[in-house]
Parts: sequence; C-alpha cells; structure tokens
Amino acid sequence: MSHVFHRSALSVPPSAIAADGNYIFDASGRRYLDASGGAAVSCIGHCDPRVVAAVSQQIARLDYAHTGAFTNEPAEVLATHICEAAGEGMARVYFVGSGSEAVETAIKMARQCQIERGQSDRHVVISRRQSYHGNTLGALARSGSEARRSPYAPLLPERAQIAPCFYYRYAEPGETPEAYGRRAADALEAEILRLGPENIAAFLAETVVGATSGAVAPAPGYFKRIREICDRYGVLLICDEVMCGVHRTGPFLACTDEGVSPDIVTLAKGLGGGYLPIGAVVCRAEVYDSFATGSGAFIHGHTYMAHPVACAAALAVQRVIVEDGLQARVAARGAELDAALRERLSQHPHVGDIRGRGLLYAVELVADRETASPFPAARKLATDIGARAKAQGLLVYPGSGTIDGTHGDHILLAPAYSIGEQEIELIADGLLSSIDAALAGSGR
Repeated sequence: MSHVFHRSALSVPPSAIAADGNYIFDASGRRYLDASGGAAVSCIGHCDPRVVAAVSQQIARLDYAHTGAFTNEPAEVLATHICEAAGEGMARVYFVGSGSEAVETAIKMARQCQIERGQSDRHVVISRRQSYHGNTLGALARSGSEARRSPYAPLLPERAQIAPCFYYRYAEPGETPEAYGRRAADALEAEILRLGPENIAAFLAETVVGATSGAVAPAPGYFKRIREICDRYGVLLICDEVMCGVHRTGPFLACTDEGVSPDIVTLAKGLGGGYLPIGAVVCRAEVYDSFATGSGAFIHGHTYMAHPVACAAALAVQRVIVEDGLQARVAARGAELDAALRERLSQHPHVGDIRGRGLLYAVELVADRETASPFPAARKLATDIGARAKAQGLLVYPGSGTIDGTHGDHILLAPAYSIGEQEIELIADGLLSSIDAALAGSGR
C-alpha cells in the first residue's frame, strides 16, 4: 500500500529507481528512453557526475541560509551567468523554487513596479487563451488551460485574455503568417484600450507555447508588434519561458529569436535540469531600478528562495551546457528530430501538424487532415498514445485540449540536449508505432 498522494487516485505508477543519461529504470529493471525530459525538464540528461559532485560539495559546505540574513556564492555566480546569457539589459535575478512560483513572482513584481512608478491603478495582467503559466492559484488565474482551471474557477479572479497566436488553428484561409501575426498581436492593443491603458500592469505570454497547445511558435513579427504595443501604453512585457527557455529552443532566451527583449522573463525547467527544484525571474535594469529608487523593497519572498544547494546544482547544469557545447547541439539535434518526424509522419492520415523549435516539438493528431477536425475528446487519444509509448519503453508528454481546452490531441517531445542521433530515430519510430497502435485499437 502506498501512502503517497499520487497524481492519479486510481493507480500507483511504477517506481523509478535509477537513471543514466537519457534513460530511466524502474524497479522491475525496465529501461525507458526519456523523450520528453519528464516535462521538458531534464536538459542535460540524468545523473551527470559533474552535477552530482557540485551538489555534494555544496551541501557539505553550506546547506541553507535564509535570504533575509545572507546571500550565498552559488546564487551570486548563477545570477551573473543568467544575466550574461540573457543579454539585452537583463540585470537582476530573483530565485524561487518552481516555474509556478516564478510566474507568481513576475506578476507581483510587475504590479509593484507600476506602483513604484506612481501608476498605482495598473493592476490588470492580460494573458492569452490556450496558455499555461502554472498551477498555483495566482498563476492559474492567468492561464488559459481550461481543464486545469475548471475545478478551481470559483477561487480565481476574473481574467483578461486575448486569443493565442496559433497559425495552424486560427489563421484565416489564405492569410499569410505575417498578416496573421499582426492581427493576433493587434488584439492586445484592442484589449488594452477596452480596459483602459491606465489599468494595465503587464502582458504575460509564453514565447513558445509549451504543454497546452504543444510547441506553438509565434507567427513572424508577432512579438515585435507586441513589444511596440506594450511600449506605447506603458505595459510591462513578461515572457514566460519556464518551458521554452534556457536553450530548449536554441538561444538562452527563446525571445531572442523574435528580436525582442522582455521587461521580465520567467525560467525554471531547464535551469536546474531536474537535479533540484529551482526557478528564476529575470528583469531588466529599469524594472529593478524602480524598486531601488522607490520603496527599496520587493514585498514578496519564499523560505527556500535562492537556496544554495539548488543554485549550485543549476550552476553546474549551466556549466555542463557550456562545456559540452550543448547549445549548438540543440539546433543540430532539433533539425534531425524535425527530419525524422517528418519522414515518418508528414504523410500520416491522422497527423495534422508537426511543429516546434530546437528540441521542443509536437505532433498534433487529427481525425481528418483536410478539415483538421480533431478526434472526439472522450476518445482521450493522446493519453492512449502516451500509455502505449510507455509500454514499449518510450516516455513522451501527451496533451489534450490542444485547440480550445477541450478538443484536440498532441504529443510533446523534449529530449535532453545530449540526445544522440540513433536515439532520435528510436523516438520517431516509437512514436509512429504508438500512434498506429492507438488508432488501430480505436478502429480509427
């Protein structure tokens, strides 16, 4: 009998007892190829001895010191690394324990920043439908993931949201990606004007949408237009890069490929690579200066923020990325993953779209390619595919509600940056066979 409150109350998952590189082993000795990094977390692979040594050395030297009384060397060095890697005026880092905490912190930082600037009416944070920003109530309140929100709707404040930037699903017939990107971005200006610019604190968006819709990159020019609109109305731009940041899509910040710099950006998963829980909020100098020249204090804090052992682990992960040249491998392996998926699946009668950047990819399933109509939600196709993949030793990240929170299925892939060419072939083959097995089992 298990006393753990597992994610499902109907079953107990197998016990993972060991991991090595891109593989996890359960108690029965079965090996699983981790094609999704858990939830796009394990960016350098499992149990790298350099990270293990760094954690061991740090915990033997300093295990914990409250940030109300002390700073610590791992946090200071890691913050410097992040700011240098992020570039574009990013000047300060606020360390927390998870991606949800990072988003909560970013929202509060934006709100207090506006207060410090004498704009105390600015309290609304606009976000997008079909987004996911975390499972704490504050982050969930700004998320567009309806399945996650529904049970807690009475606890969540009213939200302000605009349509997502999702070309495959929401472009008009014949509309170019550039035209669609402009139209999708202009929805932000319309919402700001509807609510009153004097009331808007920030706009929050995933640079590349992760789990909710599956590796959806923005249309060309979208974020440049968003940046223009935010600047015009004094609105802070928060880029949520908890999943897509820290080289997951190539550059350290995914927004670099969009040619924009946010005011605030959130990081988590690839920061610590799964070795210890850690998240971060990175802000521009202008945001920090509003606190430094104002009240002098951010009214916020967590017991485990800037934890020295977590920071030491994350710093070691970042050093492995640099030492092993993994950033360049993301681009190279990402191209190989794209090619392998398209070779097997681009003509599949029930694959509507293959999309992604770097090593964040998704395959969207459809009942009909011509109309892009989804399978019935009750079919739970993505869940079925994920279970069949796991049964053959392949771990993927199934997603449902791809289109509107209820309809649509996709499979997300986010292997470690250290993934090998042969393993990419195994991922593509395993996904194809799992899709076919699930469709055969349902009679299509």
